[in-house]
Amino acid sequence: MLVLFETPAGFALFKVLDEGKLNKVEDLSKEFLAADSTRKVVSLQAFSKFENTAEALEAATKLLESTPSKGLRKFLRAHCDGETLGVADSKLGNAIKEKLKIDCVHNNAVMELLRGVRTQLTELISGLGAQDLAPMSLGLSHSLSRYKLKFSADKVDTMIVQAIGLLDDLDKELNTYAMRIREWYGWHFPELTKIIQDNIQYAKAVKLMGDRANAAKLDFSEILPEEVETEVKEAAVISMGTEINDLDLINIKELCDQVLNLAEYRAQLYDYLKSRMNTVAPNLTALVGELVGARLIAHGGSLLNLAKQPGSTVQILGAEKALFRALKTKHSTPKYGLIYHASLVGQAAPKHKGKISRSLAAKAALAIRCDALGDDQDNSMGLENRAKLEARLRALEGKELGRSAGSAKGKPKIEVYDKDRKKGAGLITPAKTYNPAADSLIGQITNSTALEEQDTVPKKKKKTEAKPALAEEAVDVPAHEEKKEKKKKQKKADQEAVLPTNENEPEEEPAPKEKEKKKKKKRQAEDDGENVEVEEKKQKKRKHAEEEEPEVQTKKEKKKKKKKSED
Repeated sequence: MLVLFETPAGFALFKVLDEGKLNKVEDLSKEFLAADSTRKVVSLQAFSKFENTAEALEAATKLLESTPSKGLRKFLRAHCDGETLGVADSKLGNAIKEKLKIDCVHNNAVMELLRGVRTQLTELISGLGAQDLAPMSLGLSHSLSRYKLKFSADKVDTMIVQAIGLLDDLDKELNTYAMRIREWYGWHFPELTKIIQDNIQYAKAVKLMGDRANAAKLDFSEILPEEVETEVKEAAVISMGTEINDLDLINIKELCDQVLNLAEYRAQLYDYLKSRMNTVAPNLTALVGELVGARLIAHGGSLLNLAKQPGSTVQILGAEKALFRALKTKHSTPKYGLIYHASLVGQAAPKHKGKISRSLAAKAALAIRCDALGDDQDNSMGLENRAKLEARLRALEGKELGRSAGSAKGKPKIEVYDKDRKKGAGLITPAKTYNPAADSLIGQITNSTALEEQDTVPKKKKKTEAKPALAEEAVDVPAHEEKKEKKKKQKKADQEAVLPTNENEPEEEPAPKEKEKKKKKKRQAEDDGENVEVEEKKQKKRKHAEEEEPEVQTKKEKKKKKKKSED
């Protein structure tokens, strides 16, 4: 009987020398207390060594899946003909039996035997010491855990976070040092600041020139173009700067050396960041560039954290202050954050920057997920999406799109609601047109005042004065009828002038109630004439009473004066 034992260095087959001891499982552990007693129970039959860690990792992963690897199958075919094989995994034994036709055993005795072999492994396998076995097992466990977590050692975004942070710090320091050189050397040669705009060229020129009197003798061809060189030499002759000491020049040149060294280190760091971004996030780099992609990863914390964010968050990442300020003050939220510095957004016109940044953020979110969770190492997806965004940008600049997204085929037809229309029938009432003449209220006001005056006539007087009016009607019937006809014509003419009728409205016959109302109005109009006479009489009486009141008052005053004189 043979026993299969897996080690970090390779596979081992042990021959069971005394199979009778397997019947007593309880006493089997005593046999492995010493190396001599162990050699009496088992002996090494064959050993298959792994060539490299990749082969060891492949074999270990296959064993976790309970399937034999290619190397294990070759090894068992060569050494297990006609033998039964003891294995630690029953599923692995079934797979070996199906593929290699080898009888496999898995029971308590085999497990106890393997436990004893593990304790005396270095004694049983010559050349495999404990000092070699420990690092092998540690390295294999790390590789196995990385494989199980789908973690690649190449995709370490911590390096990117640190590199972009250091790059930003270097830019700040370089700018500060360069401005210090310009201020310091500007006392001696102030015209040079306007002539040379680039900070690195300025530092090189100052380091080479020293005192401005040396400018005419020196050759600046390696540093400056010919036009700038001639301008510097001309300005050095007529400069308005003060004289400078040699000690000051030494310190200024040392500061120039610092600036040049920092600039050189920054260039190396940028190349390193470029290579890391192309390895870790190739699709994101193809879309937004190395610097913007690295800043997004640094702002998100890691590539995996950034992959959990939606496109809307990626769009405004870096503009959190503006977002919360806009939400607090109820103003419009920002359209872009760090993504504003991407080349695609920079190419767009100001009115299209919002649309392009939104589209770019959506594509960037997909690219980040592909880089963080995908197995592909190429940037094909990023290049394809960049081409689509460039096409969209050209379409936006060429003409405004008719619709934003989707198709208009499935949109429902919207009909205007008409309350006068019934289902399956025509209009209940004819349609009405707007009459602008009805907006005037002048005629309506005059008509309403006339009606109010008619209503103010007291009812009692109407009853009392109705009898004499009827008597007069009986006497002068023909004359009164002529007056009525004239009044009717005048009323119709007034109504047509004040309230113009709608031409589209159908003519309706007057109802019997309306006829009665008209008769009442006519009677009131007839009674108005008599009421006017009564009112005139009242006014005369009031005037007469008012004239009498001052005469009475004068008499009273005379009486009072007489009484006072008598007293």
